[in-house]
Amino acid sequence: MGKRIDFSIIGGSGFRAQYFLRIAQALPEQFHVSGIVVRDEAKGRAMEKQWRVSTYRTLDQLLESEQPSFVVLAVNPAAAMEYMIDLAERKIPVLAETPPAPDLSGLLLLHEELTLKGAQIQVAEQYHLHPLQQARQHIIQSGQLGRVTETTVSISHLYHAVSLIRFMLGITYENVRIQGKRFTSSWVAGPNRGGPPTEDKLISSERDLAWLDFGDKLGIYDFTSNQHRSWTRSNHLNVRGERGEIFDNRIMIQDRDCTEIQLHLHRVNKGEYENAEGYFLKGIMAGERWVYENPFIPARLYDDEIAIASCLVKMADYASGGPSFYSLAEASQDHYLGMLIEHAVATGETIESETQPWANMK
Repeated sequence: MGKRIDFSIIGGSGFRAQYFLRIAQALPEQFHVSGIVVRDEAKGRAMEKQWRVSTYRTLDQLLESEQPSFVVLAVNPAAAMEYMIDLAERKIPVLAETPPAPDLSGLLLLHEELTLKGAQIQVAEQYHLHPLQQARQHIIQSGQLGRVTETTVSISHLYHAVSLIRFMLGITYENVRIQGKRFTSSWVAGPNRGGPPTEDKLISSERDLAWLDFGDKLGIYDFTSNQHRSWTRSNHLNVRGERGEIFDNRIMIQDRDCTEIQLHLHRVNKGEYENAEGYFLKGIMAGERWVYENPFIPARLYDDEIAIASCLVKMADYASGGPSFYSLAEASQDHYLGMLIEHAVATGETIESETQPWANMK
């Protein structure tokens, strides 16, 4: 194990900040929260008691006492913009939450004020780092599917889904034609951020569908509000290549000697039945091969936490001079296309993207 990763958080009382705190609590030898900025004093005291961390009311107060390798921004996009600019002036690397700005004008401003001036900014887009997505990408990169031309993503909303579409198709900043529709029906109210349902009732369900035509590649967006928390709706991801496809956990391939190959992405968990190694995800296998191995064994993290912990490891490497892993330019492109999807769905118009300034960044 390498050097412990020390990072600070701004906006520590929010929903997203809880992820980083749980990860640091589960892996104290690998991660340490060097203070949190919580503007409300009462909330700050509660955070100190719950998580045993130091809290501060302002960024200046935090930096007087702490020396983080980088700062995680877990605040709303408008506030995040101000903090990013402030931290860049102080030469402090930033891991910002998604999306990095509320609208296109904000994204363009960040490009001018941060990217072009060499600020060390990355964005905590974790969906492509989920164990299952990493396993699927392993299959894609093996070449067994041949050239990938289509993907259907029905997992999360807008910019998260766009990031997966680009990730699966190998798309960077290519322009796209977008068509969209919305279908409204009723479904039973299920869990939300506040927890499980407390009464049985039907609510309106809006299913948004969009087709992203990149010319020689197609991305299909399919999302129903809150489906990723639902007990009655499933997530789905399909990747199609010239020689085969991934359909959720199934892999179907026709090899070059015309042999039919069928595999299954199988999660291997420890701690089940008589196994006494602890309870954690060991990895994912396809046939006899490991296509994903969990780097955070034996911590008891669920997939979203594993993905965010991977963001923290990559951010620590980036802050010390390593490679970019999800840049402000990439986050801006995904949010931009997500906003175009919204517009296409709302209006029924065919929308064509335009090349944005950040597309020129390498």
